[in-house]
Amino acid sequence: MTQKTAAIIGGGVIGGGWAARFLLNGWDVRVFDPDPEAERKLSEVLENARLALPGLGRVALPPEGRLTWHATIPEAVDGAEWIQESVPERLALKRKVYQAVQAHCDAGAVIGSSTSGFRPSQLQGCATRPEQIVVTHPFNPVYLLPLVELVASPQNPADMVARAAETLRGLGMHPLQPRDEIDAHIADRLLEAVWREALWLVRDGVATTEEIDDAIRLGFGLRWAQMGLFETYRIAGGEAGMKHFIAQFGPALKWPWTRLMDVPEMTEELAEMIAAQSDAQSGHMCLRALEQQRDVNLSGMIRMLADQGWGAGAVQNAHDAARAADAGLARRLEDVADLSRPILTVNRAVPPDWLDFNGHMTEARYLEAFGHATDRMMELIGCDRGYVAAGHSFFTAESHLCHVSEARLGTPIRVTSRVLMAGPRKMHLWHEMKSDERLLATGEHMLIHVALDTRQACEMPPAMQGALSRIAAAQADLPAPGRGGRAVGHAPQPG
Repeated sequence: MTQKTAAIIGGGVIGGGWAARFLLNGWDVRVFDPDPEAERKLSEVLENARLALPGLGRVALPPEGRLTWHATIPEAVDGAEWIQESVPERLALKRKVYQAVQAHCDAGAVIGSSTSGFRPSQLQGCATRPEQIVVTHPFNPVYLLPLVELVASPQNPADMVARAAETLRGLGMHPLQPRDEIDAHIADRLLEAVWREALWLVRDGVATTEEIDDAIRLGFGLRWAQMGLFETYRIAGGEAGMKHFIAQFGPALKWPWTRLMDVPEMTEELAEMIAAQSDAQSGHMCLRALEQQRDVNLSGMIRMLADQGWGAGAVQNAHDAARAADAGLARRLEDVADLSRPILTVNRAVPPDWLDFNGHMTEARYLEAFGHATDRMMELIGCDRGYVAAGHSFFTAESHLCHVSEARLGTPIRVTSRVLMAGPRKMHLWHEMKSDERLLATGEHMLIHVALDTRQACEMPPAMQGALSRIAAAQADLPAPGRGGRAVGHAPQPG
């Protein structure tokens, strides 16, 4: 596979997040930023990303790409197939950057702008090849949040925009494509509305910055995180749905609640008031600690949504599915290269919220990882979501876990699985969790095939029995696991 290369022009908060997103998804990254502090700042962003992003999904990321720093734009963009511009929001500066980029970059490269406000046609104004430039506006932290607004102008060929969208999906992102150019795109227009109202509430002494943040993070922000605005209000309309909600609350649009058409003057007094309240709210934490807490919270929420296949979690699930084959994870029995060896069923990293107060993976998460391994073995023999929805599944009758070594934050973990016994109604599995060649834990599980309507054991269908027996027969000559079938407290045996 040809190594992909991205050039990052501007390595601040957003540019650094882009660098991390590309780098941790296996791209080589070339960075240009004249700021003498840029390398330090980006390295700190990358440190946070290395803690948070690998544990976000259930599939291991590819090997990290190579990061290099370059003294000039021509050096940085040479050979890059994607160029991400994240310089300050000044149109003249951005146009100047594009002229320097296009004089030296490949004509087929995508040039994406992180701009939160300019339309692509504005950016393309003085360009040598306007069709090469699109808006790719991300959200901070870029390495975790999947949304990116991909905005094109009539100058951009459809195939180029499609190629850009496919690249972004390959990075685990969700390209949102507005149907037309508009200043500030979609998301920032919504954010600006809330921001303006918040400024008035602070200025008028109605609420502090912390109280406003509480209103969002403890209330509607939680709903928005998984359902957005319209789906939330659809539920608020009850059984009659959105029409009923609009009938109920539509008249309120004419009430003098909002001050959106009026902007408070950002006087020095108001700026000082906001800064002081913000310091009181969060000043006890340094910037990096606050960022790391944010990342722990976000990754946990996204993975919770992934369990439900919802919102940002659905985007992560799609990225995991696309990565599975490259990570050695088969979803069909036919895709397993050698059935006579233990089958790779989990390949991921330990995420931040899997840790206990000792700083290593807590007991319940070992069982969760082995549960994912069992789920994959079930899928391989045909017990997928469709099969369960049709009325049959497996119940775990007994589990034995043995903890051998600790796993810490970011530890790469791989679980291999084998079938110790296959019967018409039973499946006896053995899992081993390793980091590189270091054994972390073992798990032994006896599962019973059941009919979900009666909750009673029943025989598997012939095709499933055949698939399970095929694995068991292929693995029959493997040495018996030394820890298999032991009671708690027995000393480990070799093997």
